[in-house]
Amino acid sequence: MTTTRTDPCWDGLLLDVRLATMAAVGTPYGAIEDAALGWKDGRITYAGPLAGLPAPARETARHVESLDGAWITPGLIDCHTHLVFGGDRAHEFEQRLEGVSYETIARAGGGIASTVRATRALDDEALLAASLPRARALLRDGVTTLEIKSGYGLDLDSELRMLRVARALGERLGIAVRTSFLGAHALPPEYAGRQDDYVEHLCTTMLPAVAASGLADAVDAFCEKIAFSPEQTHRVFATARALGLPVKLHADQLSDLGGAALCASFGGLSADHIEHTGEEGVAAMAAAGTVAVLLPGAFYALRDTTLPPIAALRAHGVPMGVASDLNPGTSPLLSLRLAMNMACILFRLTPEEALRGATAHAARALGLADRGRLEPGLRADFVVWDIERPADLCYWIGGTLARRVCTGGRNSDA
Repeated sequence: MTTTRTDPCWDGLLLDVRLATMAAVGTPYGAIEDAALGWKDGRITYAGPLAGLPAPARETARHVESLDGAWITPGLIDCHTHLVFGGDRAHEFEQRLEGVSYETIARAGGGIASTVRATRALDDEALLAASLPRARALLRDGVTTLEIKSGYGLDLDSELRMLRVARALGERLGIAVRTSFLGAHALPPEYAGRQDDYVEHLCTTMLPAVAASGLADAVDAFCEKIAFSPEQTHRVFATARALGLPVKLHADQLSDLGGAALCASFGGLSADHIEHTGEEGVAAMAAAGTVAVLLPGAFYALRDTTLPPIAALRAHGVPMGVASDLNPGTSPLLSLRLAMNMACILFRLTPEEALRGATAHAARALGLADRGRLEPGLRADFVVWDIERPADLCYWIGGTLARRVCTGGRNSDA
């Protein structure tokens, strides 16, 4: 049901549009044909049929424009990225094509460890300069909210620097950035052979300092044989929750260690990757309301063959997010819309599921209730697209489809 605010003096009003509202129930995509979209002070005031628009709005809105039937969706939300880092790992891309496994590369000092070395070498300004082009690419493709993880510093100063740069990206580009502290990403070189000691340091020194800084919105970890055990992850999460920080997890990407169920047991916002998650883990996510975030870019880049349990997720009603997993090693992907296409082609999501995964469900994966749909009272984050139907956003492989990207009702200048 469409409602309006009583004050018709809006900042902007778009007429003759088609809305994919991504409402929870109703028509596919929550679509409204022959519609209007209005906003004031960065919030949506009207999203509904043109015939229901309050009469004074056309005369009193500060900016009124007709868009000749253009489609508008909520701003896309990339709920899993490692966007802030130094260097790249193109040489590892070549190695994998020559048959070397991701695990072998990691154990030889490559993978995350190589990015840690490159990231630690950069100061705030250099790290920001390296990261800005990547953030701008996502924004131009329709992203208005980004999640950015740390995890390439692995010492307190470097991790805090990454989180500061992530916040600075949002301020520079005028978009919303949510940050996740991923200190439990890999073992830093100075703790080689002393994994439990590093977990102790994480829990007694790093996590309290990060929480006190106010720079992290959540805590993440990598629970896997080449990273941290379920027992170590449990300790990190228990510490995070004691400090008042929600959790999310890189879960069951390479094997089923029960990561998704572990994350759910802490009321986790999301369990991400989950290619190897079993029925028990899916049921636990459903009971906890934990979002399953699918990362087809990593699946594609690693040439994986084990599909996430899509049928089980559907059967249990687990919301499925879709994200780019933008990172230098296993998903150098600069387009969330391409990730949506991959989710359809590789994982057999429908285009509507993929779009919902990059809007409403992605917002839920970040604990954000004020975006991801076109509804009165929510943030005026939206994209005007050059498309004939919403499915085109997943149908076209690459290309530029976004005509206008707006955050808080303001046009992006990315």
